[in-house]
Amino acid sequence: MGDTEREIERTYESPGRDAALPDLTGAGGVAAVLPQGVVERDAVHYDTADLRLAAASLTLCRRPGGGAPGWRLELPVPAAAGARDGIGMPLSDTVPAELAALVRSRTRDAELIPVLRLRSSRDTTRLFDAKNALAAEVSVDTVRARRLGAGGSTAEWTEVGVARGPGAGPALLDAVEKRLRRAGLRRTAPAPTAVRALARTRTATGEPVVGEPAAAVAVSAGDHVLAYLREQADAVVAHDPGVRRGLPDSVHQMRVATRRLRSAFRTYRAFLDRSVTDPVAGELKWLAAELGVDRDHEVLSRRLRTRIDALPADLLLGPVRARLRSWESVRRAGARERTLAVLDSGRYLALLDALDALLAEPPLRPAAGAPARQALPGRVRKVHARLAGRVGRALALPPGRERDLALHHARKAAKRARYAAEAARPALGRPAGRFAERMKAVQTLLGDHQDSVVAREALRELALQAHAAGESAFTWGLLHGEEAARAERLERELPRLWSKASARKLRAALDG
Repeated sequence: MGDTEREIERTYESPGRDAALPDLTGAGGVAAVLPQGVVERDAVHYDTADLRLAAASLTLCRRPGGGAPGWRLELPVPAAAGARDGIGMPLSDTVPAELAALVRSRTRDAELIPVLRLRSSRDTTRLFDAKNALAAEVSVDTVRARRLGAGGSTAEWTEVGVARGPGAGPALLDAVEKRLRRAGLRRTAPAPTAVRALARTRTATGEPVVGEPAAAVAVSAGDHVLAYLREQADAVVAHDPGVRRGLPDSVHQMRVATRRLRSAFRTYRAFLDRSVTDPVAGELKWLAAELGVDRDHEVLSRRLRTRIDALPADLLLGPVRARLRSWESVRRAGARERTLAVLDSGRYLALLDALDALLAEPPLRPAAGAPARQALPGRVRKVHARLAGRVGRALALPPGRERDLALHHARKAAKRARYAAEAARPALGRPAGRFAERMKAVQTLLGDHQDSVVAREALRELALQAHAAGESAFTWGLLHGEEAARAERLERELPRLWSKASARKLRAALDG
């Protein structure tokens, strides 16, 4: 993968053709303002014919010269408002395969073609703090945009960009913004320059409008469920590049989105035609399982390393850490390659297409037209009742494997109840939020219990391997005992926690 840099930037425009910067000395602790000169920039932006990248606020361009020749892909960072990752690759005649892969969840089988040429004169100024550290970089760009292809139109404007330095906080951007506003500049929508340029040069009446989509008004139960489904489907696609890049937590977040989709299909099946949703849910189950292979190994390994690090040195008998590393390497060998193969597979792309088709023509049943305040509480209470039954059965069993399995099933039901409440929260408000928090607490406790069950199985395997190699199995046995004791504490704590999560008042609150 090419060089990557994260950028947090705000953009402003001047009502006129020119944008003169005010004096920024003293704004947010700025001690020095140093002009860097003017650079001519020229870039050709690539997208699909229907502008799928621009619709998602992604940009891909080829710069033949002008200070930084090469290819550059810019991606919004999920859950980090205003942040974008820029990935650079050497100059070539065609789109680099690495960059094409990072946008495949958006483009699918569509070809990437030149759609826009942007030329600009960039006048850059750097702002430094009292310690001579870079606080921000301010650029004044005179932009000239030309839509490529038949009948392409042009546009020209001046904009100011303020990119935060590596050690600066949001307060610096706020202070600079105050100075810019006083000078007559206005902040633009949070979209890349190329996306705004495509909107300015839009000529075909049938072409989609790129930029921030208008928020839909959700009234019926079906409206709310569909809004939730769209949010989770977008999350699957948005986290795809992070999984491919190996970014922390990206696999987990993508997997959570697939689970939330499946859970919504099941919880709100009264509103959706199962003949349409069941096949998609089956494919989502496959994707979650594939993503879980490496993720589950990672979580387990981190737990075991943490437990080992917490032990006094005199209780680490034998090559404990070396044994764990060897065990990890065998279990995780080829896991990343397998994950990437899944994301490049036709089956995965077909799943994304199926989700798009389902959301484009939602298979709503008549019950979906009911008012959300009336229809959603009953669905949430139903999954809660399912959870109550599973918790009750688990607590009635004696400690052992059968109870462990029952608690594992209860954990799945708690997760589903939490997701059901989260989906209903926009309609039901704070009561649904409190309900979701209680369900999350139950899910967390049961998840920790299940992690302990899995850890004990792994520790037994490690002890057997150590014994077979002539090593001491003492430490593995000690850790196994600690995990068993932790599981017992969690089982004792569950009734108290469940008494709060199962309270009649909590369930009744959903009705308002």
